[in-house]
Amino acid sequence: MKLGCHVGMSGKEMMLGSVKDAVAFGANTFMLYTGAPQNTRRKDISELRIQEAHELMAQNGIEEFVVHAPYIINLANTVNPATYEIAVEFLAKEIDRATAMGSQTIVLHPGSHVGEGVDKGIASIVKGLNEVLTADTACHIALETMAGKGSEIGRNFEELARIYDGVSHNDKLRVCFDTCHTSDAGYDIIHDFDGVVEKFDRLIGKDQIAVFHMNDSKNEPGAAKDRHENFGFGKIGFEPLMYIMNHPDFMEVPKILESPYIKDLENSKKSYEPFKREIAMIRNGKFDPKMREKVVEDNR
Repeated sequence: MKLGCHVGMSGKEMMLGSVKDAVAFGANTFMLYTGAPQNTRRKDISELRIQEAHELMAQNGIEEFVVHAPYIINLANTVNPATYEIAVEFLAKEIDRATAMGSQTIVLHPGSHVGEGVDKGIASIVKGLNEVLTADTACHIALETMAGKGSEIGRNFEELARIYDGVSHNDKLRVCFDTCHTSDAGYDIIHDFDGVVEKFDRLIGKDQIAVFHMNDSKNEPGAAKDRHENFGFGKIGFEPLMYIMNHPDFMEVPKILESPYIKDLENSKKSYEPFKREIAMIRNGKFDPKMREKVVEDNR
């Protein structure tokens, strides 16, 4: 099982620090931003300590990792041309950075049409991807399945398939399957994950799933809200998530946790990462209802 989590990348250690965190959490894959997701400020590639990071990855059996594009990239915006142009320009730079760092996959939120409608939004996404993807692009853009909040595009498989159909070099596209998002969008991954995958396979092809975001949800299925919960503690639940974790069709696909930090009820200013405990629980295959309390105890 390729299991990991979202890790930070900052300070002097940069990517080396990311790998150290992943190793400390017991992960054998991980996901990161190449910089703050809210802005375009980025350190030079020469400062990311890439070689040292890969040496530590090799020492710990980590063969691959995933980059997440920043939220500020919105290729679907047809209202503000400057927003679109920034998105295209910055996505091209992120592809260069991810390639230099050694990642084969960049997860991308398809975008929001900001009131102009799905058709215009998809056409704009296709246009933008056609501007940045070439036959020589060295990594894949993995379009994330979305929950359907606001004017998000990607709330159903049909919308993602339309993007595939419009992109010239769609061999450079892949999909990031987010369990919280697909459940919130109304897909019954709790009782019928195989049926959901069958539909996805007909429309896009299940071989196109390059990464899973393994997130539980605070919301009932179909809520279209996108609020993650700790693994097994939400409305999806431990067993349905473990069924996906262990699905034979996707054993080689990286599974990434994006769980919320756990608040310290005795100190409202503190919250703690859950990933070491969550990864151990998943590998053990047994739900621990006291996992969150243990995380808090670990940090006191």
